[in-house]
Amino acid sequence: MATSKKVITREEWEKRLNDVKIRKEDMNKLVMNFLVTEGYVEAAEKFRMESGTEPDIDLATITDRMAVKKAVQSGNIEDAIEKVNDLNPEILDTNPQLFFHLQQQRLIELIRHHKVEEALEFAHEELAPRGEENYGFLDELERTMTLLAFEDVENCPLGELVDMSQRLKTASEVNAAILTSQSHEKDPKLPSLLKMLIWAQNELDEKLAYPRIKIVSTAALEGPDV
Repeated sequence: MATSKKVITREEWEKRLNDVKIRKEDMNKLVMNFLVTEGYVEAAEKFRMESGTEPDIDLATITDRMAVKKAVQSGNIEDAIEKVNDLNPEILDTNPQLFFHLQQQRLIELIRHHKVEEALEFAHEELAPRGEENYGFLDELERTMTLLAFEDVENCPLGELVDMSQRLKTASEVNAAILTSQSHEKDPKLPSLLKMLIWAQNELDEKLAYPRIKIVSTAALEGPDV
């Protein structure tokens, strides 16, 4: 037999929400964390001046990090590797998986531009030795080399490797590694909190009928008005 849910009116729910006190300082820190993590250096600097909220890293490093990210997204992998090493040589020295993925992306770019001989030489000299040390790397290398069997790599069964999404995936991995090396979270806190909000609402839906947030961007309440 199904049990009826307890109903909480809009007036009562809004009163409960208003009783929850959140410090403006904490909200400002969340905003700054988002701007820094996502690389919005100009917005972060402006927000620092307007709110007095200090970032937990040097804002100048954001520009350098975004330059690396842009290089990967543009397919300039050699330039990206050089920039990472300029920032901190230990990032790639201590993260073999990241270095392999950057080299794999470099191989993909060679194949994309139909530089077959150069791609074969690069794979043999730079990637094959790493594949011998790690079977996971070997599987990824073999999958990438399969692209050479197709004339139209963009429309072949492995076309996702030459898609922009692959560059973005590699760029995101590099971005996270740089943030970690700077003792900063690799993901912004704000989206995680929003996910927790949605989860909490779904849990409450099992027990209560209450005004809930339907559209997160507006935070407008919808639900019982009685």
